[in-house]
Amino acid sequence: LNRDPIPDVPAIYFVMPTEENIDRICQDLRNQLYESYYLNFISAISRSKLEDIASAALAANAVTQVTKVFDQYLNFITLEDDMFILCHQNKELISYHAINRADIQDTDMEAIMDTIVDSLFCFFVTLGAVPIIRCPRGNAAEMVAVKLDKKLRENLRDARNSLFTGDSMTAGQFSFQRPLFVLVDRNVDMATPLHHTWTYQALIHDVLDFHLNRVVMEEGMGVEPSPAGARPKKKSRKTYDLTAADKFWQKHKGSPFPEVAESVQEELDTYRAQEDEVKRLKSIMGLEGEDEGAISMLSDNTAKLTSAVSSLPELLEKKRLIDLHTNVATAVLDHIKSRKLDVYFEFEEKLMSKSTLDKSLLDIISDPDAGTPEDKMRLFLIYYITAQQAPSESDLEQYKKALLDAGCDLSPLNYIKQWKAFTKMAATPANYGNSGVKPMGLFSRVMNTGSQFVMEGVKNLVLKQHNLPVTRILDNLMEMNSIPRNKNPFQEAIVFVVGGGNFIEYQNLVDYTKSKQGKKVVYGCSELFNASQFIKQLSQLGQK
Repeated sequence: LNRDPIPDVPAIYFVMPTEENIDRICQDLRNQLYESYYLNFISAISRSKLEDIASAALAANAVTQVTKVFDQYLNFITLEDDMFILCHQNKELISYHAINRADIQDTDMEAIMDTIVDSLFCFFVTLGAVPIIRCPRGNAAEMVAVKLDKKLRENLRDARNSLFTGDSMTAGQFSFQRPLFVLVDRNVDMATPLHHTWTYQALIHDVLDFHLNRVVMEEGMGVEPSPAGARPKKKSRKTYDLTAADKFWQKHKGSPFPEVAESVQEELDTYRAQEDEVKRLKSIMGLEGEDEGAISMLSDNTAKLTSAVSSLPELLEKKRLIDLHTNVATAVLDHIKSRKLDVYFEFEEKLMSKSTLDKSLLDIISDPDAGTPEDKMRLFLIYYITAQQAPSESDLEQYKKALLDAGCDLSPLNYIKQWKAFTKMAATPANYGNSGVKPMGLFSRVMNTGSQFVMEGVKNLVLKQHNLPVTRILDNLMEMNSIPRNKNPFQEAIVFVVGGGNFIEYQNLVDYTKSKQGKKVVYGCSELFNASQFIKQLSQLGQK
């Protein structure tokens, strides 16, 4: 991509300090493209790369034109007030697959750990807080912890240039108490990322195309086929941003899906009532066709109508959000129904909480109407991971045959078998607590027939609050259960999963924090994946 010189204009660069970007900046200096250069690097630029720029500027006689060079410490992405990820582009470089490859070289591992540590360092500089680091031993999380600790100490040692003293510290939104930083390795809990889920945000991430808080959907999904001979309609793509400004989203992203469906319906009913009120007032006054300007000139008895009309922009915004959630929730519901996801969710919850099962695993795997091959594989892996007693060889063969008949790829199982054998030597597998779900018959109130959400055949499962392994690790460290009582428990904590995280774990921490007065918890992960993306990585690791 060649750019034309614009000699009398200042240029602001906002880039990662990669080899490629530095070369490009040097080239721009040589070609004298701009009047002056402001260089902003998303994470700290190394001394050697800074020297490369300096020598290019000298050679191009452009030293005076490089006006400012900034390190910005922004190498992470905030998805929520209490959630961040390190990488979206090039995430495969620090993925679970990359860290857990059997043939990984030490130098590659060092590079992955350094990339993660650089981003975490940026996070703490932005937070303006020096954390107290805790991690388990003998895995990638420990390697990150050691390197991060070293980097923080080196920065604090240089009092003049420390990023954690003076003005920058007052900006930190944390209190004077240092936050707890819990580093966890993905291998601590392999079942949760495969789990079928029941809360709104996690379901959207599981079944729709949801990246960086944006859902992309094809319009006209599930519409009746076009008549024979007609050209099929071109599907248009619709994108929806799910942000903090959307009050419905903020309130319901962590709610169980049936509750969301009910709330969308209620919103729709109130909206229709308000809309009808405006129409009614207009027709009483014989103003159906009139525009708003003419209406406002009428006498006092229009006050009511004027207030109804002035609330129109607000009403329209409400309508936009209702339409958004109607479309998104309907798409999610289609998946739940066509794949029987409620059955999977309930069965997996029972497996993870060691409850009694009401039907056999083989029945679900062999049922051609229940789920995709991937759904079946996820269910079987959760069974395999959480089983106290591994299935006997003959049982395993029977399961494998059923999985193959259902069209499953068995390579993820090869990897999980190795993983399980290794974990047995290292430590006991995670315990998922006794959660269980209570089926609640169908909806507490019958949906009216005009509803978009006819949930026949879908169980209304109510979640019982239980802590997942990552939440339990945090709870023990935050409450200092293992330490004599002379220390105060922590009020603020950041949990970070090396090797990838998911919205199920995030939501579990949010729910945990709600039950703890005054505590703040932030969830972070090296990448955010859904079950499908995680299975692909396991599959790559298990290919023979």
